[in-house]
Amino acid sequence: MPSDEATIQALRRDLALQLSRVARRLGATQVAAARRLGVPQPTLSKIINGRVSDLSIEFLLRVAVRAGLPITLQTGRDAEEAGAFVSGVARGSTHAPGSKLARDARESLLESERRLMPGERLEAFLEHNQLLGALHQAARAAEERRVHGAPSAA
Repeated sequence: MPSDEATIQALRRDLALQLSRVARRLGATQVAAARRLGVPQPTLSKIINGRVSDLSIEFLLRVAVRAGLPITLQTGRDAEEAGAFVSGVARGSTHAPGSKLARDARESLLESERRLMPGERLEAFLEHNQLLGALHQAARAAEERRVHGAPSAA
């Protein structure tokens, strides 16, 4: 298989894996998850089962955006000249988050984006997302303890 086709297939498989994780986390039936993601249930079934060779990258990216998945794309080999796209971070965004902590975090992220090379930005973005994931998991566990009064398996 030519390297360009292998790259496309690898991207499709990774998007399918991430989307199947989202569908699982939704904890609903495939029909309900498909409705939330804006796709027909048979298409979601194909994605969950990794049968995505006939689905376009663009389609899978659109579903990933609907699912709220962060997407990072870096082009180019030389870090100084590489282009980078990070979903959800609009250049010059004036969106005002609800808390001082959120505003400070966003400002820190934007400042880092200005200072760092594309490869460093990607690493910082990935670390940022890992920290956010840990924060959300801790919040879910605390909420579960609050509601059920029992320790969570988080």
